[in-house]
Amino acid sequence: MKITIDNLDGAGAVDYSNAVAADGALKIERTLNAPSVCGGMLDISASTLAVPARRGRVVVTSDAGTVLFTGYVATEPERVYAGVATTGAVYRYAFSAVSDEWLLDKQSAVLSGAGYAQPGGTLLTTLTNRVDGALFTTTGVQSGRNVGVFEPAQAATWSENAGSLASATYAAYRVVNGAVSMQPAGAVTHALSDGDGTLQIAALKTTSVKELANDVTLSGEMEPAAYISETFAGDGTTTVFQLSQTPFRPKKTANSSNLLTDSFNEGAFNTRVWQVTDPGAHLGFGAAGLSLMGGNGFDGQTTLTAIDAVELGGTLVIEAGSLQLTAGSTGIVCGLYSGTVESANCFAGYNVRQSGGATLTVPFVNGAEVGTPLTLLSGHTYTLRIRLHCVEAQRVMQSFYAMVDGVVQSFGGGSVAAPMSIVFEAQDLGAASNTPATILYDGAVASSAGSCSFVAVNSVQLFGSMGYCRLTQTGSAWVVSTLANGTKFTRLIGKAGEGVDCTVSATGKVTFLAGRVPVTGELVTVLYRGEQRAVARLENAASVAAEAAGNMPGTAQWLGKAVSPAARSSADCENAALAVLSFSTSRAAAVSGTYIAVNPADVWPGDVLAITSGGTTMSVIARRVEIVDGAAWPEVMTYRIAFANDWAEGLGVKLSEAIAADAFLPQTALTAAGNVLQNLQQLQVVSATGTALQIDAGVAAPAGGGFEVRRRDWDFGPSVDQDLVLRSPVRNFSIPREAQIERYYVRMYDGSTPPVYSRFSSAVFTDLPVGS
Repeated sequence: MKITIDNLDGAGAVDYSNAVAADGALKIERTLNAPSVCGGMLDISASTLAVPARRGRVVVTSDAGTVLFTGYVATEPERVYAGVATTGAVYRYAFSAVSDEWLLDKQSAVLSGAGYAQPGGTLLTTLTNRVDGALFTTTGVQSGRNVGVFEPAQAATWSENAGSLASATYAAYRVVNGAVSMQPAGAVTHALSDGDGTLQIAALKTTSVKELANDVTLSGEMEPAAYISETFAGDGTTTVFQLSQTPFRPKKTANSSNLLTDSFNEGAFNTRVWQVTDPGAHLGFGAAGLSLMGGNGFDGQTTLTAIDAVELGGTLVIEAGSLQLTAGSTGIVCGLYSGTVESANCFAGYNVRQSGGATLTVPFVNGAEVGTPLTLLSGHTYTLRIRLHCVEAQRVMQSFYAMVDGVVQSFGGGSVAAPMSIVFEAQDLGAASNTPATILYDGAVASSAGSCSFVAVNSVQLFGSMGYCRLTQTGSAWVVSTLANGTKFTRLIGKAGEGVDCTVSATGKVTFLAGRVPVTGELVTVLYRGEQRAVARLENAASVAAEAAGNMPGTAQWLGKAVSPAARSSADCENAALAVLSFSTSRAAAVSGTYIAVNPADVWPGDVLAITSGGTTMSVIARRVEIVDGAAWPEVMTYRIAFANDWAEGLGVKLSEAIAADAFLPQTALTAAGNVLQNLQQLQVVSATGTALQIDAGVAAPAGGGFEVRRRDWDFGPSVDQDLVLRSPVRNFSIPREAQIERYYVRMYDGSTPPVYSRFSSAVFTDLPVGS
């Protein structure tokens, strides 16, 4: 091997090859989806070579010119006493260098949003550009497979996040010679066969490190559970209502609630947050924040787009603050787009246009205007908000990958269909702080995309300024009032001074502000989700039957946790369990080992070793590669390759054998994922009297089935009599009132034997007077 070190002293790259000590040979250690390390011992006592400097640039190549390692001396070399010569004590220097991504790892973590159903290569490029896009080229990053959901860990280094992302897409990343690259694991295959002599049997060591498993239980993250509708009666004086359960909130991370915020006070666009398309230089900065100076007259060509997509789940608040728009303005402000940025693809936003010499902003939903136009007065400053509420807090499902018989297969993915409630509101900032916001639209759509791109400005011709822009995830709560005359309207949740009606604490306390207290006869309904630990249990029935041959127990159970990618729901856990079963049911499922080769074709972690011995071929992934210089001529390089398959060492699904302590373990295993009926997302209480609750399930009953109502959750079934209230074969039914405080749980079931039920209950909670 040839090694050069640039000590940053102006001498450039200096050849240290002849200074490598015979008993301290160069060694390169490569690890799958982690930085590489190079080390060795240098004897420079009889030369003019300088002691390697920390941060010195290290390049190692083979005699054939193959670049084996590039990186930097990460720490001061260790001075090692080697003896005494005629000139006095002699020392050698042990150095350790880390591959190029060390430069990215040294930099501070960057607030990054999640990626939803996007190619892993796209997200890796974004991650790199956010840390320092000028350091490395990313042309070698292949798009690769899609992630389901990927959220960088804020406390992790670039390489840790890049490694997690690559593993989630069953890929391998590396950083060599100033370039970041990523390609699917197995893109390079090294065929080794005892038949043609390429496999040296004595150099191959394999072992089975784990027994097969055909009954797998996996836990995941905390997930939203029951769809709860909790109703209280207003009396004109009560201001605080306590919910029966704590509303589900997304996993608490640094950016779970505040998805995006920008005050436009830095004098330049934050390229870690925004992608700017502005060929005519119509977007800039001024004393009032973001300056809007027109456009080129075309839809979708002058835009300010958030880099991160937005998952349309739970309750979201989009806000444009201190907004001023003047005469001649045309375009869309605060738009969510499904597809290319053009008005026809705008799911929700504020459409700005001219009418009779006035500037109007109009709620815009699915490419069309809805609701009431607002005339923007000259010299007035406004706050515009869009509130979105979806009963499904998690719209994008996770994807898991596994290698099955040498081919990578995908499990999971896709999105969850759900309706969406939408409220558009405006505040004139010249009014008193306690003046209620003006509601421009309060409605709903039957379905929406799982995620959208957020475009703060789509300027056809917008003139004015925007003081700030904010996008917040507030949890799962949504408050609706029904007056005695049957009128329904959404109650705004927020902070005092924002023109809202109430606040909802993390513990489920709903507090109405002065002047917004529910009146006598008003029914206040809070829609939210409960929470539980995601868990699933699946079995491979064919494997169980095969193992039961000879009257032996056929079930081989394994319990653990899906660590990465994150299983955010029980459905994700089921798909992760399917992935595990795809590689855990073979009698030789968990194989790991090593292979030693001299001067082979260069091997990197993520390459596949197709090992054929005795007529049987085994495909395994190289996990670690150690290259040791033999200090010989011609060159001798020994490669020690550690390999494993997925059950021995997870790649596309990383597992822990420590199942979550709060997981409610299923008593029976499913034989197929997703064997459930749809949840009753739109079940509602149509009317509540002193004697009965009139229920609309939201969907028609399946053939031979219906809707089962119980007083407690999780114990549904045709032979279970305790807590049963009623079964209805029709969509609309009545539940007799029994007490002021009542709790009912409803699930749909079908006519199969045994019947299949909804995955989660729709719960009806009431705190209402009971009639005589």
